[in-house]
Amino acid sequence: MSRLGKYFEANRKMWDEFAKINYGSETYRTKEFLEGGTTLNSIELEELGDVKGKTLLHLQCHFGLDTLSWARQGAKVTGVDFSGEAIRLARDLAEKTRLDATFIQCNIYDLSEVLDEEFDIVFTSYGVHCWLNDLYRWAQIVAHFLKPGGTFYIAEFHPFIGVFDWDATDDFRLEYDYFHDPEPKEFPVDGSYAESDVKIEPMVDYEWWHGMGDVITAIAKAGLRIHFLHEFPRSSFQRFPFLKKEEDGYWYYDDPNIQLPLTYSLMATKDE
Repeated sequence: MSRLGKYFEANRKMWDEFAKINYGSETYRTKEFLEGGTTLNSIELEELGDVKGKTLLHLQCHFGLDTLSWARQGAKVTGVDFSGEAIRLARDLAEKTRLDATFIQCNIYDLSEVLDEEFDIVFTSYGVHCWLNDLYRWAQIVAHFLKPGGTFYIAEFHPFIGVFDWDATDDFRLEYDYFHDPEPKEFPVDGSYAESDVKIEPMVDYEWWHGMGDVITAIAKAGLRIHFLHEFPRSSFQRFPFLKKEEDGYWYYDDPNIQLPLTYSLMATKDE
């Protein structure tokens, strides 16, 4: 197995464990979804808009809550993830909710080997880029699966916050270099970010960091036309322990005079 293959395999095994934990986590709101709710946030719902009747490919879909939430909005959805356990749970959710969806277990870098289709929308969100070693290939894959005139949309944690120590409990503390390193960072893992009380056998995960310039340049080089890049001082997830949840359901830094970009969204289209 190549070194890159070793990284992906270690991460896949970790995400198999995370899928089982996250399915029952309050963070992921599976119970709310099964009761008819959506796990999509206002940012992506408002910006992507009406998806009724459109085909939608969800890359790195985890166990399919957002994928199936788009199905509830009227899209014809296909979700892709490299975790077999996540895909098993996604198919189970589709069956329980009687929502029409296709789920494929595959590393997205290999997706063209198993999927031959173009989509109106390619969608991905929140915590996806750090698991990808090559954003240029990723953006080419996005473009490959878009129909001419199709839309790519991403909502993601802002890369700027990657410079801070995630475990700091009282305030932002500088910990990492912002600029891209071709080698992944190694982190010890003994539980899911979504459920701190549940422990797993200790593992090591491998993450790559990409700055905003990497993201924009990769998408532009893939031939997609960027329509907007929006930055937000709020997060859909409690990315740091000291963030405070407000009435709108988002998490904010509790200092009105110092607000940092916690999330961004981007929309691009493929020329007809």
